Amino acid sequence: MNPYFATVARSLEPIAAQELERLGAQDVHPDFTGVHFRGDRALLYRVNLWARTIFRVLLPIREFPCQDAEQLYQQVQKIAWDEYLQPEDTLAVHCTGGNRNLNHTHFTALQVKNAIVDQQRHQTGQRSSIDRQDPDLLINAHICQNRCILSLDSSGASLHRRGYRPAVGTAPLKETLAAALLDLAEWNPSMPFLDPLCGSGTLPIEAGLKGLNIAPGLFRKQFGFQRWYDFDSSLWQQIWEEAKQSQLSGLTEPIVGSDRNSDVLTQAHTNAKSCGIADQITFAQTQLSQIEAPADGGVIICNPPYGKRIGEEKKLGALYKHLGDVFKQRFKGWTAYILTGNKDLAKQVGLKASRRIPVYNGSLACTLLKYELY
Repeated sequence: MNPYFATVARSLEPIAAQELERLGAQDVHPDFTGVHFRGDRALLYRVNLWARTIFRVLLPIREFPCQDAEQLYQQVQKIAWDEYLQPEDTLAVHCTGGNRNLNHTHFTALQVKNAIVDQQRHQTGQRSSIDRQDPDLLINAHICQNRCILSLDSSGASLHRRGYRPAVGTAPLKETLAAALLDLAEWNPSMPFLDPLCGSGTLPIEAGLKGLNIAPGLFRKQFGFQRWYDFDSSLWQQIWEEAKQSQLSGLTEPIVGSDRNSDVLTQAHTNAKSCGIADQITFAQTQLSQIEAPADGGVIICNPPYGKRIGEEKKLGALYKHLGDVFKQRFKGWTAYILTGNKDLAKQVGLKASRRIPVYNGSLACTLLKYELY
C-alpha cells in the first residue's frame, strides 16, 4: 500500500475524498487543496483514469527538513535518482508552497533540478534535458514551513484536461469543477438534467459522461506513470479494457444544454462529438425566455456571468432576475442551482435559497445557491 496525494481545487476536498473512497482508496484524509490516501499500483492507475474531480495524483518519495536553498540541494542529492531517471530522459520540476528562505517557487524548482542534474553529471558525465511541456519525469516539490515533500507526478498534464474539449467559450468551467457541481447538487443519472446557459457544454457533457459511466481519462493520450520504470503495461491494459467494457449504451433520462449563442453551441457539439456522446445529449439554441422544462422534475445547474471576467455587473441584474422568474414559472418540481461569485447579483434572483454552498472557481470565492422549486 503506497501513500498518495491527490491535488484538488480549494473547497472541493470533501467531494474528492468521497470519490476516492468510491474508487477503492484506503486511509482517505482530506487536507487543504488535496486528499491523502493509500492504495496499490492498480488504484493509482484507476484513480488517474476514473477520477472526475481531482487535478493530479502525486506519489511522495521523500520528506526531509528544508530551511533554505543549501539544505534543499543537499537533501535532494541524497536521493538515488537513477532509480527514476536516466540522462537520456527529460525532466521537469514543479514547486508549490514556500517558507521564509524559499519564497519563490521558480527558484526552488531550479534548486531541485540543479541537484538532480549535478548528481547525473558526477555519476555519468551526462544530464537530463528539461522539457516543461511533456517531460518523461515530472517532479513535484512542496515546501511547508521548514520541510519539503518530493513527489513523482503520476498524472502528467492536469486531469481536468480530459482531452475531449478542443473548443471552449469565454471563461469556461474547468471539467473538474463541473463534475464536482454535479456531486454537490446530488444529481444522478436517474434524474433529468438541464443547463440553460450551457456555453461550450462543459456541464451537460460531464453529466453525460457520468450518466454513461464513461471514464474521463479514456480521452487522454498518456499519463505520467506510463513513463515510469515500474510501469505495468499489462495491468494498465486490463484496467483500461475494464473501463471500456463498463460503458453504458444509453441514458435513461434527458440531459439538455441550451444557450442563445449559436457559436458556443457549435463548440458544445464539437466537444460532445469528441467524446462520442453527441447523440446522447441535446443542445438547443434557445432564448432564456423561451426555454421549457424537458421533464416534470430534475436538476438545473447554471453558471451565469457574475461581472468578474465577462459581462458588466450592472447589466447582469436583469439576467439574474429573469432566471429566477423562469425557474419559478416553468420549473415547478425541479431543483435549481446557480453558481455565482457576486452576492449582489444573487439577490436579484428573487427566490429564497434553501442552501448556500461555498465553492471556489479558480481563485474566485463563489457560492452555489440551491433553490427548491414548488
